Amino acid sequence: MRYKVTALSAGNLQELELDAANEAELKERLASQGAALVSARPVQRLSMGKSEFALSLFTQELIALLEAGLTLVEAVETLKEKSAADGNRVVLGLMIDGLYQGLTFSRVLSQMPEHFPPLYIATVGSAEKTGHLANALKRYHHYESRLAAVKKKIISALIYPMVIITIGGGIMLFLLFYVIPKFSQIYASMKNLPFAAEVLLWWGELVHQHGDILFGGIIGTIILAVVLLRTPAVQLALAEAFWRLPRMNEYRRLFSLTRFFRTVGLLLSGGVSLVAAMEMSAQLLPTPMRLALGQAIVDIKSGQSLSSTLPRYGLTTPVAERLLRVGEQSGELATMSERAAQFCDEELDRAIEMFTRLFEPILMLLIGVLIGSIVFLLYMPIFQLAGSMQ
Repeated sequence: MRYKVTALSAGNLQELELDAANEAELKERLASQGAALVSARPVQRLSMGKSEFALSLFTQELIALLEAGLTLVEAVETLKEKSAADGNRVVLGLMIDGLYQGLTFSRVLSQMPEHFPPLYIATVGSAEKTGHLANALKRYHHYESRLAAVKKKIISALIYPMVIITIGGGIMLFLLFYVIPKFSQIYASMKNLPFAAEVLLWWGELVHQHGDILFGGIIGTIILAVVLLRTPAVQLALAEAFWRLPRMNEYRRLFSLTRFFRTVGLLLSGGVSLVAAMEMSAQLLPTPMRLALGQAIVDIKSGQSLSSTLPRYGLTTPVAERLLRVGEQSGELATMSERAAQFCDEELDRAIEMFTRLFEPILMLLIGVLIGSIVFLLYMPIFQLAGSMQ
């Protein structure tokens, strides 16, 4: 938390802004500087969502400036000067304040968890030990780019079915509330109607009498469904139901393993120990895999190898298992973890392609059957009446 502080130093009152977890820590910090706390009040920071700070762009620009020879403080000041008066400028200003107070860069970032994920902070912290911040940030940027590419493939695979469902639903509403009521008037004056014609006439009369209520109810239901879908509880329930579908759990497992191996490889490259890297990567796994990883970590701490432990708990693939074994023998575990993630990527790509090839035709067939059934009901009575007149 950031405080606006009035402090007494050498008989003079000073106004400062300092970061501290609480007032007790604030007093200790001032005492170490030979000052006494007079008053302190929290500073209300500008409220910003995660998306308002362009982390990816910040990382790329910071890498470029560091490789150009600027110091960290100079690089951050340069980025602040070029940024507009928005959320980015506020975050960069807080960074500069923290660096001038003598805090490490990772400590400064840890005070803004709403903008910097734990993995980013851990990457920076490991780089502070080696002095290769630009290289560490490059690895993190590559990591994020690869994960973003995988997520993009998954989202792209879901866009087309959603478009088909939306268009098909719109066509069905048009047929139900406009075409059928108009068409059903043809049969209104006829007697001895076929069953299909009676169904059309019944629906047409229902729409003429209560069409506004029916249409409003359908639209209201759709809006309610959209609102419910935005709530975490419903999203979690639907996600769990979705992952229970045949083959879906395997796709989820591949995606989780991709993130897990890539994160472990990134942390190992930064000098983090294997156990610490696995503990930090555990948050990326779904609950069952996270529990299995916890048991695997216990075995690894007892001296068992990574390549023999992970398969026992279902946390690897046959190819990844062999790569990890090679990495342990050659001392290139970080590199082999990244390669294992790449192989999981390839398996996931094949799974997504197979999913789209099967799901899209089935969805098209289902919507075609529904719309075709309505059209069949429209014209079948005409064919039956024509046949009875011969």
